[in-house]
Amino acid sequence: MRLQIAILSLVAFAGGAYAAAPMEDYKKVPMPPGFHVEATELDGPVFADAKGHTLYQWPFKALRNGITGDPKGKSLCEDVVSQTNAGYMSPYPGGLIIPDVETRPSCTQAWPPVLAAADAKPVGAWTIIARKDGTKQWAYDEHPLYTSHLDSAPGDVIGATSHSGRGGEHAAVRKPVGPPNNLPPGFEVVSSNNGRLLVTAQGNASVYVSDKDTATKSMCDVTCTIIWKPVIAPEFAQPTGEWTILERSPGVKQWAFRKKPLYTNITDNREQSLEGSDEPGWHNVFLTEAPPPPKEFTTSDTTAGTVLADKNGKTIYLYICGDDAVDQLACDHPGSTQAFRFALAGGGDPVRANQRFPMVPAPKDAKPTSRSWTPIDIDPMTGKRGKAGDPGVLHVWAYRDRPVYTFAKDEPGDYEAEGLGEFKGTRQGYRAFWLRDDFYGRMN
Repeated sequence: MRLQIAILSLVAFAGGAYAAAPMEDYKKVPMPPGFHVEATELDGPVFADAKGHTLYQWPFKALRNGITGDPKGKSLCEDVVSQTNAGYMSPYPGGLIIPDVETRPSCTQAWPPVLAAADAKPVGAWTIIARKDGTKQWAYDEHPLYTSHLDSAPGDVIGATSHSGRGGEHAAVRKPVGPPNNLPPGFEVVSSNNGRLLVTAQGNASVYVSDKDTATKSMCDVTCTIIWKPVIAPEFAQPTGEWTILERSPGVKQWAFRKKPLYTNITDNREQSLEGSDEPGWHNVFLTEAPPPPKEFTTSDTTAGTVLADKNGKTIYLYICGDDAVDQLACDHPGSTQAFRFALAGGGDPVRANQRFPMVPAPKDAKPTSRSWTPIDIDPMTGKRGKAGDPGVLHVWAYRDRPVYTFAKDEPGDYEAEGLGEFKGTRQGYRAFWLRDDFYGRMN
């Protein structure tokens, strides 16, 4: 199984500054003064405040033993430091003291509310809610809005991502919010490790294009359409933005995107499949390609699919962590407690944790390749940021400002640590960096 996706660089680092990410076409919606839309590498267009900081929501979610997140029209994110776990998802009962509680931020410190002026007025889907402390907060579609204390520049989504599989299946995680994509009815966009994948709205079937086609002509004949089904446009459909329509035969219209007719593949056996791109000349459609990893990274074909790998072919892992307090803060960033990771990876021993899950080293002169991939300095004994040159401090690669790891017991092609942790690693644990996982679970 070979990865057929071309990993293209869409965001460059030159002279210490990032080039602007390409902006996907989106539907223009009314916005209050002071807000605008920013392009991001992983989440497409997002709403941003006057400083360009991404806006997030905390979706209301039913967990195993309770419900948390913001209900419509109300913010549950308060300036209170949660000191105990709630028992919503953890196998342990509620009331246990959270590790490193003395340095744990309050919900509003981690997720500052987007406050509205006293004389602010609702605009379109933008409304205003009253907080418990008497201040006013902006909401979109009735869900309160926040920024993240981890984001520092326009286009950052360090705080959270809509990236499917990013630890959110069994945690009440925050998500970026933005305008709807400018898509005809019947299509959706899904964020993945490879980019913003175009799928059908019904069934989440992947959409493909062929190298043989032109903007006005489909070369897929009757035999071809047994497997490759043209995506038919309704009779009264109209071209819009990057979307056009061609006539396959009298009265039969087919959607085209960026001058390429669109198809689904009848042999795909799962949602959001990449299998159709294995056939030469056929490709999945991405509205935006994810930025490439550093050049020394490779890919590795496993029995379950294709993973991102280090220079030796060993599987790359992401560490995912959400604590089980009422406010469900993430604990996967170097700025948060490392107690959960050390406990899972090394029984509480940092030395053993680093031996089992070593961070991927970056060259001494490594530079960021995008907003998503950056070298950072980590003190491995604390798991926190360190100062370059200090004894023991490691220069390592990070994805979204979080170190990436390999697993000591893996050989090239292994993924033995995939799903290690709570709820198969989706709440607290390790997940392989899947580029293709056709035979295992769901694409990250």
